[in-house]
Amino acid sequence: MSADPVRLPPKKVAPGTYLIQEVQHALGQPMAVYINSAIILGSEPVIVDTGSSRNRTGWLDDVFGLVAPDDVRWVFLSHDDADHTGNLAAVMDACPHATLVCSWALVERFANAYDFPLERCRWVNNGDSFTAGDRTLVALRPPVYDSPTTRGLLDTTTGVYWAVDAFATPVPGGPGAELADHVTQLDPEAWWGGMVMYGLHGLSPWLELVDRDRFVATVRDLQQHGMTTITSAHSPVIDGPSIEVAFDMVARLAGTQPPPCPDQSVLEALLGAAMTPSP
Repeated sequence: MSADPVRLPPKKVAPGTYLIQEVQHALGQPMAVYINSAIILGSEPVIVDTGSSRNRTGWLDDVFGLVAPDDVRWVFLSHDDADHTGNLAAVMDACPHATLVCSWALVERFANAYDFPLERCRWVNNGDSFTAGDRTLVALRPPVYDSPTTRGLLDTTTGVYWAVDAFATPVPGGPGAELADHVTQLDPEAWWGGMVMYGLHGLSPWLELVDRDRFVATVRDLQQHGMTTITSAHSPVIDGPSIEVAFDMVARLAGTQPPPCPDQSVLEALLGAAMTPSP
């Protein structure tokens, strides 16, 4: 399997709002996971996360094909994972008028990898908002996350919520296949199974330990913000009636028994298959 990134065209999800799409294919399975970031085009354009470094050329082409670097006014960094920070330095260098919106915790954790220009930063905590020209954006932490620095982002003008890594699920399809770009294209059981696998093994194994009632209350508090579209780094688009379904599934994650996690025997099987000559 090639290690090259798979780049998909930007996808419009609301007026002036686009997903910048990359795909990572699963090891040994006809499955894939989206690696998304986003662009909000308004009077003060916003880049939401900065993609992975392995797709740098394609990512920069896609982003700056939608907005000129000099026009970017805000760069929102949701957390410090490599698939969200991969092109941070390139973006901040290319966009001289941009303010970097992040958190104190992110700066502290990521300062060994990036020399933050503090005079160009704005720190936001959960629930804080800021005005980006013609719209108000609210930092709202999703209920499922793998970093304490995590902040989601709600655009109160369009109702689009950037859920960071929450709602993540793989989608069927190997290299070259057409991948589901909306959750209604997924089998409901496969959607739930993918959310469990990703949520409990890839993001938040601590969900086994939390008080279910308190966790559900957190999920419902977020849902009350009334987002009309959910975009996630690792999920097809969620909107319409699917939003309620998605929140219900996230609420069920606390206390759910995780499926077996691939172990050394799976790795050995993958290596064996890779070394077996094709007929």
